[in-house]
Amino acid sequence: MKTVFAAASLAAFLTAPMLGATAFAEPVAYEFDRSHTAIRASWDHLGMSRQSIYFTDYEGVLLLDLEEPENSTVDVTFNLAGGFWVGANQGDFEDHLEHSDLFHVEEFPTARFVATAFETEDGETGVMTGDLTLLGETRPVSLDVTLNFSGPHPMNQRQTAGFSASGTIIRSEWGLGYAAPFVSDEIALSIETELSVASD
Repeated sequence: MKTVFAAASLAAFLTAPMLGATAFAEPVAYEFDRSHTAIRASWDHLGMSRQSIYFTDYEGVLLLDLEEPENSTVDVTFNLAGGFWVGANQGDFEDHLEHSDLFHVEEFPTARFVATAFETEDGETGVMTGDLTLLGETRPVSLDVTLNFSGPHPMNQRQTAGFSASGTIIRSEWGLGYAAPFVSDEIALSIETELSVASD
């Protein structure tokens, strides 16, 4: 449900004053390191356990202007048809996620997140706000974000940033209220991501 969330956070931190030494004169494209990005939603199942799904199919526009943050663009689209990973032997559950009970992917095949604002006091931690569109509903979402790393990647020297982000949403606000409150209406979002300056 939110996944989308990771791209927005990273844009904000890359525009923070602490990164001024590596600032560029105009927006620069960054891209996800997909082998080191995990976007997860989790919930309480009947008070017995916490269960999770991962969003695996996403495309983002990440144009970051470190000198003029307001010129940055963060816009991420999630392809929901076949875009979940739940775990081994979970085909029936993955099919149900696509059903009209839940994500209704036949009518709403994508979700989209567009960053709108960011607040930080130290340039390392802060809150990212954006608009999440899901099942035809657009509502604001906020994430607590931490910048873990910024600089040349130690293995390949590409300019890289690493982020952790977390937040919660109430899924029924987007029309995803199936089985609530037995299955929790509150969904915890967790994003771990690494981004690098896009290659030519």
